[in-house]
Amino acid sequence: HRTGPGTDGTAAPAGAPAGGLGRSEHAGPATPPPHGDPEYTPTERDLPVIARGVGPGSTIADLSTAGFADAGEPEPAAATARPERDGPGPLFVVGDVHGYLDELRAALGEQGLIDAEGNWSAGNTRLWFLGDFTDRGPDGVGVIDLVMQLSAQAAAAGGYCKALMGNHELLLIGAKRFGDTPVQSGAGTASFQAAWLLNGGQRTDMERLQDHHVQWMSRLDAMVEEDGHLLVHSDTTAYLEYGDSIEAVNDTVTETLQRGDADECWDLFRKFTKRFAFRDEAGALAARELLDAYGGERLVHGHSPIPYLLGEVGTEDADGGEGPPVVSGPHVYADDLAIAMDGGVTMAGKLLVVEFPLHD
Repeated sequence: HRTGPGTDGTAAPAGAPAGGLGRSEHAGPATPPPHGDPEYTPTERDLPVIARGVGPGSTIADLSTAGFADAGEPEPAAATARPERDGPGPLFVVGDVHGYLDELRAALGEQGLIDAEGNWSAGNTRLWFLGDFTDRGPDGVGVIDLVMQLSAQAAAAGGYCKALMGNHELLLIGAKRFGDTPVQSGAGTASFQAAWLLNGGQRTDMERLQDHHVQWMSRLDAMVEEDGHLLVHSDTTAYLEYGDSIEAVNDTVTETLQRGDADECWDLFRKFTKRFAFRDEAGALAARELLDAYGGERLVHGHSPIPYLLGEVGTEDADGGEGPPVVSGPHVYADDLAIAMDGGVTMAGKLLVVEFPLHD
């Protein structure tokens, strides 16, 4: 399943800080960003969509021509249903989805987790989503609805389907609750609404977003440990600022959202958007710091697309003749301590649904 060397020593992609953010991830870029705030630019916060000829409103036909080999309907349930095992079921992890509902259905179907109608078919299997359900892709609310549906169906079948808080959940919650309310961005005026649009927010998602969606997202945990794997959304050490245990971090994040202070929620969002902590020479030390604090033998994250971690993608102005980035599976790096799960579906990569532990 590796898509790169065990220790990631690739150069930073164009548009990212040289050497990655690493242990100095709180520092801003070497040159002033366009908006004045190092956390208020798509380069620092969320790298842009770069699929050639593929936009947020693209059809499935458009996506298939851009390299989505796995798009389409899942196979019939009889061919894909997973046999149930005694004891805890197998563990699966899903990377960033970003509104690509059809790709998600196809990937879950290929693993036998759902049937042809999109219903849970995996018995006592344990399924974790790493967050970032919305923005950039065409149907973020549809993704949330599917995850909520599968959560209920999996529980009834003796398994479970759960999800972690991603920075785009925080962004969408903030845009819904606070809109254009100015927040203290650290350098200039900012708002959740502006940041949401800048980072691929889809107006159709906001129109369909209901209170029960917001309430569900607001209760998501920030981290969890499963079978020796510490699951988080972001490849950052900022989690350490919110508690010295998994329970403490989760409680702090939930309580912050419940208080509903715009500036406090903005600060939480900014911390969750930091990235590349495990990519540079000190990356293994950063990963070990989180594992020592919260438990687990390996850290599993989404957030930063694998093509960026590998330095395989340049800028939006790259030669249009280049093909989409090739992602065959998770990227294991930082001396085998970190596993990246964002396959870059927004850039014609791959939406990853993977069984753990990996068989290296």
